[in-house]
Amino acid sequence: MTMPLYVPPEQIIKDRADFAKRGVARGRPAVVVSAAEGVLLAASNPSRALKKLSEIYDRLAFAAVGKWSEFEALRVAGIRYADLRGYSYDRIDVSARGLAGAYAQSIAAAFTGDPKPLEVEVAVAEVGASQAADAVFHVRFDGSVSDELPWAVLGGAGPSGRQALADGWRPGLTLAEAGQLARAALVSEGGGQDGFEAGLLRREVLGRAFARLEALP
Repeated sequence: MTMPLYVPPEQIIKDRADFAKRGVARGRPAVVVSAAEGVLLAASNPSRALKKLSEIYDRLAFAAVGKWSEFEALRVAGIRYADLRGYSYDRIDVSARGLAGAYAQSIAAAFTGDPKPLEVEVAVAEVGASQAADAVFHVRFDGSVSDELPWAVLGGAGPSGRQALADGWRPGLTLAEAGQLARAALVSEGGGQDGFEAGLLRREVLGRAFARLEALP
């Protein structure tokens, strides 16, 4: 009788992580930046139809990188989660933290239990009454979550985009300045050659605060 091949759990997790990292790295990067006028979301994206940024709820938005079919399913599930929670309780009970937690559970379950982990990273952004009240949560391919206000970088080829944002961001940053930082970060991470996608969670708008932008500010 042939004994089954034993693979240490640590090796299985490492192999899954390496696989997911490669899948995410193949996608074009995205960034989220808090500015005085609201929260700017930008992504390197040559497609006019396959969006990487989306409204989720009144003051919430979504950005993603990686395999489009997989993060599109997460986007739709997030909208359903937000609608159901807002209907069951109150619209103010729908938060970026709650949605990020739901995403983390789904992504972690796929990472540990499915035949193939999800090749995605997502960010959930929430605009507040002030920059101090903004929220940005980054959910990685293994389900780990980090609170990355005032900015976050998804995907990319290295640390250069993160360094550009760390060096250039300051409180009270204008939308135009945030757009310049976002563009620099995306280009330094290897994106932007084929066009940008951009959206803004507008701070002064009550209700549905997300608006698509024709170009980076």
